[in-house]
Amino acid sequence: VLGLLVWALIADTTYHLHAAYGWVMFVSIFFWIVTVLFFVTYLLQLQLKFYMIPWPLVLMIFNAAATILYVTAFVTCAAAVQPTSWRQWDSNRSAAAIFFACLVMITYGASTFFSFRAWRGLGSNAATSQVTDHA
Repeated sequence: VLGLLVWALIADTTYHLHAAYGWVMFVSIFFWIVTVLFFVTYLLQLQLKFYMIPWPLVLMIFNAAATILYVTAFVTCAAAVQPTSWRQWDSNRSAAAIFFACLVMITYGASTFFSFRAWRGLGSNAATSQVTDHA
């Protein structure tokens, strides 16, 4: 939902006058669509049909890539805003897009952390996995 807000706020500005907003639009649209596809995949439990795909690893890589690219989109959007522009409504929408891009970046970062933990295993390590019960 937050990525959709970034997309809508940038699309409502005169983004075609600033080439930097094209990158922000690409990142927000691309990752919104792919996130919806992953959501539908998990909602319909299609990952059970494609058991040969390492889903925790795929999600970790996707979330890490989304975090990195949203960092670049956030910085690009923040650098491209012109608060002294004669179009005050554009700078207000750009500022809101910066805020929501920051929220999306933090959300994907948290998802990366949790998907890394899921990929690695929930709290297990080599020492606890070697212990056997001989009682």
